[in-house]
Amino acid sequence: MYPVPAPPDPDALPPDLLQDAATTFGLLSATVRLHLLWLLAQGDRDVGTLADETGQSVATVSHHLGKLKLAGLVRARRHGKHQIHSIDDPQVAGIVQLAIRHHQELRTGSSRARRTRGA
Repeated sequence: MYPVPAPPDPDALPPDLLQDAATTFGLLSATVRLHLLWLLAQGDRDVGTLADETGQSVATVSHHLGKLKLAGLVRARRHGKHQIHSIDDPQVAGIVQLAIRHHQELRTGSSRARRTRGA
């Protein structure tokens, strides 16, 4: 788990800081980008592997990786004929992992609660 830092003083929150955070959450709102970050948080991958693992086309994955690279969330390095993509912002990767694990736990908890009520 990633530690959650103490929130800044609410009176000291400049609007441009809030806009930057909103932009990051906007990028994370696309399911395929969220999936890409989740996979890259597990380890570096090339675009073909990411396409296979997400069920998307190489063109679609490349498009979304481009957006993530522009935002500074992902980086790429050349390895022979392939570009290998990796996380460039571990804190955002932590947010993605935290959110997905949270929802996994909610589903597991909801399933348990339904089974208990039905028994």
